[in-house]
Amino acid sequence: MAAVRVRQHVNPLGKKYQTPASPLDLEKIYAKPNQPLHLDIGCAKGLFLVNMAKIEPNWNFLGLEIREPLVMEANKLRSELALTNLHYLFCNVNNSLRSQSPPQASLLSSLPPGSLQRVTIQFPDPWFKTRHAKRRVVQPELVAELANYLAVGGVVFLQSDMEFVAVEMRDRFAAHPAYQKVGTEEWLAENPLPVPTEREIGTQKKGEPVYRALFVKQEAVNKG
Repeated sequence: MAAVRVRQHVNPLGKKYQTPASPLDLEKIYAKPNQPLHLDIGCAKGLFLVNMAKIEPNWNFLGLEIREPLVMEANKLRSELALTNLHYLFCNVNNSLRSQSPPQASLLSSLPPGSLQRVTIQFPDPWFKTRHAKRRVVQPELVAELANYLAVGGVVFLQSDMEFVAVEMRDRFAAHPAYQKVGTEEWLAENPLPVPTEREIGTQKKGEPVYRALFVKQEAVNKG
């Protein structure tokens, strides 16, 4: 993938990022739209999903990213590799996954019931300052919106190299009645997925910890 100059941090509360993405049309995105869907929130350059799409051709993969130049390059690479089960979308997840009134529906509102079976949120921007906490991706509203669409038995996998971010993400999912944390330990020792992210590899090479949590969707949630 060619090097793309892009800002490392993008303020999701900025005016540029307030227009929500339209609901998905899976028929136009994937060669086999009825396959189970893996949603990766904050996919950056998208290389994690490239490798997942190669390993799991019977799944569809969707990467959401707020930095548009990265999305354009990722979709270019997807096309060069002819991966028909992979797509990237430029959006601000915290307004695109929320139903707007009126008239914009949630990005996920057009999904066939039960199709969303896996969600990953990996190494999101930590936004260290307390006054910037609202810029972090895992807000209570996002947790609730994902519960509306994730299939019963579907999973949410979280990881970060910043413990305070991992704790916040984990606790927000744990506080929602639709999710059950997997395992009794505070953190997962190993990544349950077959592909690590670039950040994960780099963190482990430095001998630093990665904080991981896995949740399973336990019950149906009425869409409100």
